Amino acid sequence: MKNLLTLAIIILVVSCTAQEEKSELKLWYDRPAETWNEALPVGNGRLGAMVFGGVSQDRIQFNEETLWTGAPNDYAHEGAVNYLEEIRQLLVEGKQDKAHELAMKEFMSIPLNQKEYQPFGDLFLYFPEHVEYSDYHRELDISHAICRTSYVVNEVQYSREILASYPDQLLVIRVSADKKGTLNFALKLGAEHKESSLETLDGLQVLSVAVEGGALKGRAGVRVETDGRLVNEGDNISIKGASSATLYLSAATNFVSYQDVSGDPLARMETYLEESRGKSFKEIKEAHVSDFHRLFNRFSLDLGNNGRDSLPTNQRLLKFAEAPDDPSLIALYTQYGRYLMISASREGTQPANLQGIWNKDLKPAWGSKYTVNINTEMNYWPAEVTNLSECAEPLFKLLEECAETGVNVAREHYGADGWVLHHNTDLWRGTAPINHSNHGMWVSGSGWLSHHLWEHYLFTRDLDFLRDRAYPLMREAATFYSQYLVEDPGTGWLISTPSNSPENGGMVAGPTMDHQIIRSLYQACIEAAGILDTDSEFASLLQDQVSRIAPNQIGQYGQLQEWLEDVDDPENKHRHISHLWGIHPGKDINWESSPELMEAARQSLLFRGDEGTGWSLAWKINFWARLLDGDHAYELIKLQFRLVSSENTNYMGGGGSYPNLFDAHPPFQIDGNFGAPAGIVEMLIQSHLSTIDLLPALPSALPDGKISGVCARGGFELSFSWKDGKLQEVEVLSKAGETCYLRYGDHFREFKTEKGKFYKLDGEINLQ
Repeated sequence: MKNLLTLAIIILVVSCTAQEEKSELKLWYDRPAETWNEALPVGNGRLGAMVFGGVSQDRIQFNEETLWTGAPNDYAHEGAVNYLEEIRQLLVEGKQDKAHELAMKEFMSIPLNQKEYQPFGDLFLYFPEHVEYSDYHRELDISHAICRTSYVVNEVQYSREILASYPDQLLVIRVSADKKGTLNFALKLGAEHKESSLETLDGLQVLSVAVEGGALKGRAGVRVETDGRLVNEGDNISIKGASSATLYLSAATNFVSYQDVSGDPLARMETYLEESRGKSFKEIKEAHVSDFHRLFNRFSLDLGNNGRDSLPTNQRLLKFAEAPDDPSLIALYTQYGRYLMISASREGTQPANLQGIWNKDLKPAWGSKYTVNINTEMNYWPAEVTNLSECAEPLFKLLEECAETGVNVAREHYGADGWVLHHNTDLWRGTAPINHSNHGMWVSGSGWLSHHLWEHYLFTRDLDFLRDRAYPLMREAATFYSQYLVEDPGTGWLISTPSNSPENGGMVAGPTMDHQIIRSLYQACIEAAGILDTDSEFASLLQDQVSRIAPNQIGQYGQLQEWLEDVDDPENKHRHISHLWGIHPGKDINWESSPELMEAARQSLLFRGDEGTGWSLAWKINFWARLLDGDHAYELIKLQFRLVSSENTNYMGGGGSYPNLFDAHPPFQIDGNFGAPAGIVEMLIQSHLSTIDLLPALPSALPDGKISGVCARGGFELSFSWKDGKLQEVEVLSKAGETCYLRYGDHFREFKTEKGKFYKLDGEINLQ
């Protein structure tokens, strides 16, 4: 009897532990989604879908990453360079309006606007018998990348599972009932494109679309396998008397590259569907989960659990506003960001755009493009530090392609060598200034994105990557700036002109952000040239210019100046805080070498205030983490977790999170879903200066926790825990064999490492 009791207790403990682990990494709801911002996302980097989980009718809205408006195009404005000096002179004379007017006429992109990411279509599932139901449950299991819906009708439990498989390049939907022969439903593909058609065959339906006024066409197909009967009924495929049915959905376009649209979408789509024949749902699911786990399971974060995961996710957000004590929600949100990155950005795909890979609108906000004056970069802030380095590969491919198109823009607009990218790009890799000269005239997109190349090397110590891919792109970006910078007639400093401080104040000469980015790029190129033992003459040129670039300045209010002149308005609450780039993601300003500038940056941040749009809140989390003020960073987390109505899509409204945890600008932009997790990790570990700092900005609200698989510059992977706000133990994996410089508070440890070896340390970072 005693043994049986012991066994029962063991089973209960194991069961509870498994249930706790299972619930912590799920978004779940007790009702279907009514709007898109309540639906749940799945994706494989190429295909994305939003799952509504309806009962009598379900909608699965899907995207294919290369369906955009437009066609291959060179956006450069021929002869623009002839007006460059006149624009510069107008800015010197303080004639900003005339400079805007001239630039709009003679300097902007042709055409003026870039193109837009498009939705592909919808898969509708119809269950006309399912009107009265109970026990409804809808969830996104981010630990396995599977979306599930279940409910009971007439004592029969109906279930749906949907996944987006990277190995099989398919969306796969499994519909089942727990009583034989009780599953009856119909399906239909549809699209909002003006030019679309539908063809229904035996167990197969094909949707064809063409983008209005563009070169791209697409084909989507859904194939059905079932133990029931298949009947074609008009535009519907009906499944009758089944226990289960598996739907295989694929989509493709004629896009080949930013220069080529000669592909065959039908053949591509059919290939993916044909290759799935003979594979069971179980086999596809197992391959999908294994592939996903290869990336997702490298990193974990445990901040404790107070039981609020027993509430639906939208209610957790409401509860957090009342009592901001839900540590497992913060861990869930961090892992959700990693889930979204794996789902939107995989090797061989396009990078995550302004909405990742998910978009329902033919006219999406800001074109759902790549906005590179922060948004695209923010998308990739968690990539290196949370052990998803491969997911940044699509970003590097975009840089390589923009470096090709940016050569002509550098020449036609500035008479310079190298390459340049302004504040946006699209599928066609436009690099010229777009939209309006009062914010489009910004030259630092190429410099900022080059920062990601250098960061990838710093984290991985991949010398081949540095030599073959990163340095050539960085060098040519720096070549452009070395010829673009001019001497300011008033100070003699080298300045960036014409440009702007995104997206604030219009076109100016000498915005602080540009100088921070260019200085950072120069220093990275100098260091890389030394590592590679190359380009000493070029490195000397950059070294000379670094000392002459306009420095960071402290203004009349004790603030870090946003512009060359001391004209900051302390009442300005603009969502961009661009002049603090040197704190994060840069390190131009830091506590080691420039504490007085850190204090000035803090003052600028206080003037701006905590309020902001979604991505702005996320950036501020990172700023306060770098300022080593974890409690203030936590105040921004509170705002990030503010529940925004799923119907609120008003531009420039207060930011927060939609019920599905999508970042609300509003409307939805995915950048905050990446920027905030990066900031949460930045509170726990920093490695941008001379040491790896543990718990540098730990908020008092998170006294206990454990993080595993987090990466640091120098080629290190760490796991460590803390209790009552104090470090307990540390494990370090050396991936590159470099010397490790570790700091925790007043404790410092330096030790040599061997590649592939683990090192254990105690709470005072003594080696064990």
